[in-house]
Amino acid sequence: MEIAKLGEFGLIDLLTKDLKKKNESTKYGVGDDCAVLHYPDKEVLITTDMLMEGVHFDLTYIDMQHLGYKSAMVNISDIFAMNGTPRQMTVSLALSKRFTVDDVVAFYQGLRMACDKWGIDIVGGDTTSSYTGLAISITCIGEAPKENIVYRNGAKETDLICVSGDLGASYMGLQLLEREKSVYYQMVNEHRKKYSSNTKDGEGAEQHPIPDFQPDFAGKEYLLQRQLKPEARGDIIQKLREAGIKPTAMMDISDGLSSELIHICKQSKCGCRVFEKNIPIDYQTAVMAEEMNMNVTTCALNGGEDYELLFTVPIGDYEKIQSIEDVKLIGHITKPELGYMLVTRSDQEFELKAQGWNPLR
Repeated sequence: MEIAKLGEFGLIDLLTKDLKKKNESTKYGVGDDCAVLHYPDKEVLITTDMLMEGVHFDLTYIDMQHLGYKSAMVNISDIFAMNGTPRQMTVSLALSKRFTVDDVVAFYQGLRMACDKWGIDIVGGDTTSSYTGLAISITCIGEAPKENIVYRNGAKETDLICVSGDLGASYMGLQLLEREKSVYYQMVNEHRKKYSSNTKDGEGAEQHPIPDFQPDFAGKEYLLQRQLKPEARGDIIQKLREAGIKPTAMMDISDGLSSELIHICKQSKCGCRVFEKNIPIDYQTAVMAEEMNMNVTTCALNGGEDYELLFTVPIGDYEKIQSIEDVKLIGHITKPELGYMLVTRSDQEFELKAQGWNPLR
């Protein structure tokens, strides 16, 4: 069905008719001019992300349901990065005429899967038309006791630098998808060239269907999952709380480890030393990097979209951190005059540079 036939309010009704509140702070959600929220004893956390087709995602290789899931998770991750608890979300979409009602329903299915996983209420948003493709704007609202909030500017000299999970897998998943996309378009172009060489305006190619194309993803499933279906690390936040650890500084890794770590150091007015041998890298990531003749450490440092947590803790929490599964100690905070340094496996030191994702470059 075309979206125009259903209309804006018909589409909203279809997408939100069975939403049920999960949080006491949600007083009123979809259906009026504003959502009504109530936080009597806690600080409110708000984060917003805009995702543009052709810049942040490519519908050649991500379907609408995965896109909805990912769009939600990247915002949820920001709330966890402040040591908060996500509670509500608003969703705004700008859609071109090529999208159908089924497309938007699939997007919301993925979005709701992510929200249901972390008990988040969808409380509003907006829909409008677009002449340039799909645009997504999501705002996530969370809460935290004032004393629990973790900022980027709290790292201190001798603090330990930690990351959750592994790094570089999402970036290598993107490289894999781009490679297979390139192979597909090359096949299409060769097909058209073959059947249109002696036919005006390529009419001959239209009479010959494009052969079926099966991308080569065998043994690379983890990389695809990290790129297409990232997970916000609320589980790590819970483990830190259970262990009695409050990070001194924290953020999620969306633009690349090197960029994020330099953000923390600049705002905390300190330096850092990171050890290459300690950077967690999955086996599939290493294999894919070698296959594509890329330096795997560079991918882990600058790839981005891992949505793992980067945080610092006091050196006195060393034993506690060591006991937490899926957290890796990768370095320590230093005096600012010592700069931002990477210590290689051969004990050479190189200056870390912020070479991660820059949307305005």
